[in-house]
Amino acid sequence: MALAAATAAAARMDDNDEYAKLVRGMNPPRVVIDNEASGDATVIRVDSVNSHGTLLAVVQVIADLNLVIRKAYFSSDGSWFMDVFNVTDRDGNKVLDDETISYIQTTLEADDWYYPEARNTVGIVPSEEYTTIELTGTDRPGLLSEVCAVLAGMRCAVRGAELWTHNTRVAAVVHVTDAASGGAIGDAARIADISARLGNLLRGQSDVRAGGAAAAPGGSLSYHKERRLHQMMFDDGGHNTPASAAAAAAAGGGAAPSPCLPRTEVSVTPCAERGYTAVVVRCRDRPKLLFDTVCTITDMEYVVHHGTVSAEPGGGAYQEYYIRHVDGHPVRSEAERLRLVGSLEAAIERRTAEGLELEVRTGDRAGLLSDITRIFRENGLTIRRAEISSEGGEAVDTFYLSDPQGHPVEAKTIDAIRAQIGEAALRVKHNPFAAGGGRGKDADASAAGTTAFIFGNLFKFYRPFQNFSLIKLY
Repeated sequence: MALAAATAAAARMDDNDEYAKLVRGMNPPRVVIDNEASGDATVIRVDSVNSHGTLLAVVQVIADLNLVIRKAYFSSDGSWFMDVFNVTDRDGNKVLDDETISYIQTTLEADDWYYPEARNTVGIVPSEEYTTIELTGTDRPGLLSEVCAVLAGMRCAVRGAELWTHNTRVAAVVHVTDAASGGAIGDAARIADISARLGNLLRGQSDVRAGGAAAAPGGSLSYHKERRLHQMMFDDGGHNTPASAAAAAAAGGGAAPSPCLPRTEVSVTPCAERGYTAVVVRCRDRPKLLFDTVCTITDMEYVVHHGTVSAEPGGGAYQEYYIRHVDGHPVRSEAERLRLVGSLEAAIERRTAEGLELEVRTGDRAGLLSDITRIFRENGLTIRRAEISSEGGEAVDTFYLSDPQGHPVEAKTIDAIRAQIGEAALRVKHNPFAAGGGRGKDADASAAGTTAFIFGNLFKFYRPFQNFSLIKLY
């Protein structure tokens, strides 16, 4: 039934695709990047033909460049989409780099950026460079270390990975290559063997599946790791319980949020006179916040008709959206309202908890990630989030760590890790538990406002992990 629904949806998109492209060809996107209109930000204006996902496509470009959206307005009533973004770099400066400005301009004016629709489906990853493994389930200490050890033993090199945890659940996207050839693993028997071994490690869950990389419809579907992780955690049930971080912490879910920072509040109310549903979000401000909320709204099949986003005094953020479902109706039931509230809370909180942030930068080699994660496990630390990359022979890995109970990581533990990994390779980028302001002793003070959120923050919640399951290997 699910396959039939997906096929029908693809057919509908194909039927409308040529007409939509014709309309867009007659009215191409117009992008203006202005450094004179505002005294403290670069202003990006985008006017284009409206389609479902257009707002997310624009926000994704800005987020992927690690730019910070300080203020935004958007409107898409009817068939035309208009929006304005005030953006800066992570240090609060205007965007003045010609290469970055050119990239934004050319990408947002390119027709193929909007077609086909950005939403991925499981198993569609058109890459010949690596094989992608997707994992989701209930977390447990040392799990990433065990997964890395299995992959190293199977002669797989990890070229990139991202792992998120939230409310006892975890999702990970891992890109691997053959350690000998450096290319994607194309042999079906070997893929099946890797899948079986990971399935055994993950206690033989029934949803272990494997397959080769598939071609995307139209040959150009992009695979966006962060959007895919949101989708995986949503499908895993991350939207079921709308509850604030403070309430979850009070129930024993982990450390309570700082009283100095606003907690996440999401309200969903009817706007009957215009046929909209009004969504208001107040929370701690951070990079990629708009991407996370718009991604969730879009993937839940809602359309943002009007909206405004702004930073508030004291480190807060305010977002206001007027939405309808793609079928034209506002939110129509209490169950639907609670589902939307819970989904937005979860999408926001996945990046907003605090913890020790360590960066490991060293020459890449076979088994490196397995060794690093083993050291964390042997020192009694839990990985709450990870961002793994390898390029040009150098590995740059960022980890967000705590002990299993969410207690502060002791200085002696950090020193022990430093001794094992190497003084030159390890950097403490952010330690909110440390005395005297929370910065690690070797953290660059000038980066205090930028590095703490580059890959998101630790998640606030922890419970013992079990039943971690393999979603897809392809």
